[in-house]
Amino acid sequence: MIKNTTERSFSAFFLVGIPGLEAFHYWLSIPVFLLYIMTLLGNALIILTVKLEPTLHQPMFYFLCMLGLNDVAIASATAPKMLSIFWLDTHLIAFDECLAQMYFIHTFCIIESALLVSMAFDRYVAICHPLHYTTILTNPLVIRMGLAGAARAIIMVLPCPLLILRLPYCTKYIIKHAYCEHMAIVKLACANTLINRAYGICVALSVMILDLTLITISYIKILQAVFRLSSKDARTKALGTCAAHVSTILVSYIPALFSFLTHRIGKKVPPSIHIIFASVYLLVPPTVNPLIYGVKTKQIRDRVMELFCPNQKYGKHYDS
Repeated sequence: MIKNTTERSFSAFFLVGIPGLEAFHYWLSIPVFLLYIMTLLGNALIILTVKLEPTLHQPMFYFLCMLGLNDVAIASATAPKMLSIFWLDTHLIAFDECLAQMYFIHTFCIIESALLVSMAFDRYVAICHPLHYTTILTNPLVIRMGLAGAARAIIMVLPCPLLILRLPYCTKYIIKHAYCEHMAIVKLACANTLINRAYGICVALSVMILDLTLITISYIKILQAVFRLSSKDARTKALGTCAAHVSTILVSYIPALFSFLTHRIGKKVPPSIHIIFASVYLLVPPTVNPLIYGVKTKQIRDRVMELFCPNQKYGKHYDS
């Protein structure tokens, strides 16, 4: 494992898992495994449902499929290595492999945030400009929005591993975490890491502030439009179309915000609590999102019921 180089004295990091709870790793692997399997099955079912049902070929459901693919990517970048630690005690991870895992996890998280903004814009157009919905949110625009979100993430996260590569690593190679996270890697360097820390904070804050601001503006406009409706049923229906998206936003951002704050200012928070929340932030939203949309969205709920109960009759009249 030891390398005789001036940049670092080792070729692999040691991922502890969850510090202080090593004796419970086997038991902790059970919820991680179940969450991962549910993520794969749930998102695959949503994507298959949208593909098979022509009436679901709308921007809202295209964004939902993008979200599903990204959720699978986030979980797949995280869960397999965690399970190998919990089940097989394979704690070592190659330096380059660790940087790759870090890069993909943070990239997919920023893409997730961009998709939530796109979905908020979709609901804004559907409720505030319903007559122009199909002319504004065309398929090419949906594709461009998805590509723009991915490009932003790729470009913003790319400097993180490049800045880490310039750091020397002397004797510290133990990462007290269940996966390779940016700040956990940076802290092990035996040099000034101010640039790395500053850039990481700037990326996190800029993404969170910008995206939450855009989402908030969208929903302020939506609420203004909804409360101008004269019919109570119309208001209820309009708000109902947003319920799944709002639930997804809460599930995604609350654990992310807690993880971000505890990692930087929560000095008294036990490491095990921080890492559990950091893992929840990556593993729970991908599992919960298809459940939220499956329950809250009538179009998907009816189509899924038809797949499993083909002899039953369900409503076919779907609105945007």
